Amino acid sequence: MSEATRLMQALLGPGTSVPEAQAALEEALLSEADPMLWCAIQLGLSDAEIMRRAATWMDLAYFDGVPRGAQVKIKPRQLEMLGEVRLFRLRILDREVAFAAPDFFGVLRLAQTRQNRPELRRLLCLVPPSALRDFMVHHAGDALIDGARQTMTRYWPHAAAQLDLTSPVRKGFVIFLLVLAALVILAPLLGQGWLAPLWIALVLLPATLRLLALAMPPEPVHRADSREDRSSLPVYTVLVPLRDEANMVAQLVATLGRLDYPPEKLDIIFVVEGRSPATVRAVRQHLGDVRFSLLVVPDAMPRTKPKALDFALPLCRGEFLVVFDAEDRPEPDQLRRVVAQFRRQIDVACIQARLVIDNGGEGALPAIFAGEYAGLFAVLLPALARWGQVMPLGGTSNHFRTETLRRLGGWDAFNVTEDADLGVRLARRQLRCATTTSRTYESAPVGVAPWMGQRTRWMKGWMQTYVVHNRRPDKLLADLGWQGTLMLQIILLGMLLSPLLYVGYAVVLLVLAFKGQLAWPEASIWPIACTAVLVIGHAVAITTNVVGLRRTGQSHLMGWQALLPGYWLLIGLATLLALREFTLRPFHWFKSPHVASAMPAPMPAAEPLPAQAVGKRAQRLGRKAILDRSTAG
Repeated sequence: MSEATRLMQALLGPGTSVPEAQAALEEALLSEADPMLWCAIQLGLSDAEIMRRAATWMDLAYFDGVPRGAQVKIKPRQLEMLGEVRLFRLRILDREVAFAAPDFFGVLRLAQTRQNRPELRRLLCLVPPSALRDFMVHHAGDALIDGARQTMTRYWPHAAAQLDLTSPVRKGFVIFLLVLAALVILAPLLGQGWLAPLWIALVLLPATLRLLALAMPPEPVHRADSREDRSSLPVYTVLVPLRDEANMVAQLVATLGRLDYPPEKLDIIFVVEGRSPATVRAVRQHLGDVRFSLLVVPDAMPRTKPKALDFALPLCRGEFLVVFDAEDRPEPDQLRRVVAQFRRQIDVACIQARLVIDNGGEGALPAIFAGEYAGLFAVLLPALARWGQVMPLGGTSNHFRTETLRRLGGWDAFNVTEDADLGVRLARRQLRCATTTSRTYESAPVGVAPWMGQRTRWMKGWMQTYVVHNRRPDKLLADLGWQGTLMLQIILLGMLLSPLLYVGYAVVLLVLAFKGQLAWPEASIWPIACTAVLVIGHAVAITTNVVGLRRTGQSHLMGWQALLPGYWLLIGLATLLALREFTLRPFHWFKSPHVASAMPAPMPAAEPLPAQAVGKRAQRLGRKAILDRSTAG
């Protein structure tokens, strides 16, 4: 009997026969998973219990954790790939002790070395992988925080919010935006012909972009093949940043537990701010599942979501990575579909899932919000992706090739719409973004106050993104070319100016009406043009929302889109508030409150590996006998 089979017997528990151990080992290897992790998943054990069994088999010491008092210096190279570190040598009293969390084959190598060097019993101790990682994070916390804040400035010294958004720059941009908006708004009153080209460009180009997007056919739907050999699926990291979300943890765990992906290849990390002790406690209750791990982010400025994500990036083990927010409910097959798409489109670096609002029936505000999301994620973003243009990403369900994301510098920790900013950075590095029809469901704010806080942050973040990437237009032009640079201006400047122009035009029309200057035929061409632009803008925006709602199967919300003019007034107010925040509190992160939606189905047990993967032999031996004895001893 081989040493690998003996180890498998020990991991599966007393009473496991040699044929059963061999079949289980074969099954684990065919799935291309670490057999130790495979055993933990199949038997419902923690990584601590599996490592304890391995230590007993090797006759080595086992600790549940690494002594925090030990002195250790983590090297920069280790810091960049902290999730791959498996061993640390520490000086404890008068001797050096190695604390290791090996995988299955690492255990076999250590066992062989142990036979040749009996003294290793005094110098080596096994610990759970989670304990080793917690120890490293404890000692490397300051370095990880510094990296989270400074990595972007190293990769992008000419385009980082921390360096570029000085007080004079912020104030100058606010003045520029207000003057530009005033010129366009007052053009009907000034009657200056030289303003016409500027007026046409700023007012009609965003509407033209939407019209072109509407002309594109819907995205084709590609379903995941559930019969795909799970051994071909890579490890997938799921990052879930949380702050003050204790009430959402149960729903999150249930939702993530429904993901149709091999559990032994899921690396789900709850990235929780240290200032949220209740959320930390809520997550700890679910750490018995080896798919889940907790990473507590030390309290440090800026208190933003991208800083927390950057803190976690060195610890990610997956070939691919996705970010889900607290309220997200992705379709179960989303990861499989994205993996298949990444493999079809080898030049794509990021895939944006389709965000869908599922509580549009709760009132006018969430209904219009649902239409806005449908127009963005089912119409505009797919068109931008097909054209190969700059694509401002949505705030969640962004799927990345992990190594590409690291080479890009991660997220800008000081940008409060890190998603849109990252979309621009991908384009500047000639890295393609794509979209998928796979959905992630979210709930929109129902009240005006939380909606206003969230939208103010979004508008402020788009201001940050616009300023950071336009501070050095020569470099931007070199990266994007004329077409890409123009598209960036249309998208970002359109997002920022449109609400101001709408409010301004509404005021101008009211003033002209009060003065009696709108009566036909005395009205001049400018008021007529102003009115026409408002009508065209609304018609195009409403049409975009309606088409998006039809594509997402939410036609029952189309009637609410007639209230879009009032919604735009709210966005205009949010933009004015954002201008104030951009000047005074540029890096402040408004935390959107979330309420648990209707709970998804209870989290199923770990999906058993398909018996056909190992043929009739595995079926004959059966897994039931192993499972029945899994907790023995």
